Amino acid sequence: MRDLTLTLVQARQAWEDKEANLRRYDTLLAGLGPTDLILLPEMFHTGFSSAADRLADPWPEGPGLAWLRGTAARTGAAVYTSMMARADEHARNRGVFVEPDGTVHVYDKRKTFGLAGEDRIFTAGDRETIVAFRGWRIQLQICYDLRFPEIVRNRLEPDGTPAYDLLLYVANWPARRALHWHTLLPARAIENQCWVAAVNRVGEDGNGLAYAGDSVTIDALGQAGWCAEHEEVVVTRTLSRAALEQTRAALPFLKDALDSRAPRAAR
Repeated sequence: MRDLTLTLVQARQAWEDKEANLRRYDTLLAGLGPTDLILLPEMFHTGFSSAADRLADPWPEGPGLAWLRGTAARTGAAVYTSMMARADEHARNRGVFVEPDGTVHVYDKRKTFGLAGEDRIFTAGDRETIVAFRGWRIQLQICYDLRFPEIVRNRLEPDGTPAYDLLLYVANWPARRALHWHTLLPARAIENQCWVAAVNRVGEDGNGLAYAGDSVTIDALGQAGWCAEHEEVVVTRTLSRAALEQTRAALPFLKDALDSRAPRAAR
């Protein structure tokens, strides 16, 4: 099993300006070295806006998916982010994982952010999405999903292997709740015995909310490599498959969790 190289794009998003954001990502990714997977913040080409009526891309047409496909083909890397999309007359906060060959995997955010009224504008998804890519099984998540561990609980498949190896979070997570971000991300890695990679934006949005970034990769023991706060950066890191397998072999917590749910014989 091979390692996975991952690039976190901790960007300053232009408010509700698709063209400006796409130009910015082109600039940030210029000269990018070899990588397997690129992560961009939530609602990558609009910022976390509620203006779905005028900003949601028709699915699967529109500039967002076209740019993601072009970027994946040009870089030879998969790209994961989320975007406003309108499909079947519903607005979605849609996670989009695009492979270099143009294959598209979709994850609709399951936990819409009621505090900001996201639940009144975007239709929530009702299922998980796990992508098989370059020997890794990757669970797709978006921002507020992070607060709900039950929707990503790892488990063992019938062949004894975990359902996934890597959790991805793309976010617009405000700086004033950074403590929660710093706490919950390592918890997801530890309890699910997986790598976690999360990218968050920096700067200030059109509602005056500030974002600290704090993008990160975290191993299955909870050891984290945080990106610099408040800085626009592009960071490439390698996730060790051997380290993941060693942790799982030494600490068989997923098996124990499964055994504890099995019915006990009557005494």
